[in-house]
Amino acid sequence: MSQTAILGAGVMGETLLSGLVRAGRRVDDLLVGEKRAERARELEERYGVAVVPNVDAAARADTVVLVVKPQDMGDVLAEVAPVLRAGQLVVSLAAGITTAYIEARVPDGVAVVRVMPNTPALVDEGMAAISPGSHCSEADLAEVESLMGSVGRVLRIPERQQDAVTAISGSGPAYLFFVVESMIEAGVHLGLPRATATDLTIQTLVGSGKMLRETGTHPAVLREQVTSPAGTTAAALRELEVHKVRAAFLAAMEAARDRSRELAEGS
Repeated sequence: MSQTAILGAGVMGETLLSGLVRAGRRVDDLLVGEKRAERARELEERYGVAVVPNVDAAARADTVVLVVKPQDMGDVLAEVAPVLRAGQLVVSLAAGITTAYIEARVPDGVAVVRVMPNTPALVDEGMAAISPGSHCSEADLAEVESLMGSVGRVLRIPERQQDAVTAISGSGPAYLFFVVESMIEAGVHLGLPRATATDLTIQTLVGSGKMLRETGTHPAVLREQVTSPAGTTAAALRELEVHKVRAAFLAAMEAARDRSRELAEGS
């Protein structure tokens, strides 16, 4: 089995590490690059994985996964590029960082794949969109699908669609959490205990998501099935339309897409 190095042991880095371990990857085949000594000890104790400096991890691994903030990508690449070699695979999970940006900073012959993950990977329900760089093989893409498949679903897309993906699935959990937060507050306003409003809202979200995935029915059809003529749901939906919630979602996602483009241009 080839060795995989995860550079960056924040929330998403540890999420991927944990998912790989649960999926059956041998700990001996995993390396973590982490500079903070206390964090390194924590990961070593929790997973039994070797935590080493970034340069050592990058030099020893066949696949190097960069789980760093976009603004830190340049520094990390400058640090590890001297030890990278042709035939290695570099996987980036940083929003807005293009494969061209990375390819310009690593040796020729290093394959690059860009990934947009999201936080439901924490509970193995992530959605990752992956895009190949200029000289990726099928084996490279399959390896990334295996990596990200340990924490959720994986979809291949052209890189030009990554900004839109960032706006939908990358940032999307925050929109849904915002809706849930709003529904809970409304429930309290309507006289429900907060715990009751929370249970009602969360299970409604989980159940609705499961209906969407398992039935394959278009959401408009499912919405119509709940909406009786002149009923309570119709009254509520009318208010959402009056307040232009649909248009607000479009504007919000356009803003997220535009910010993703700005990150790419500034990198």
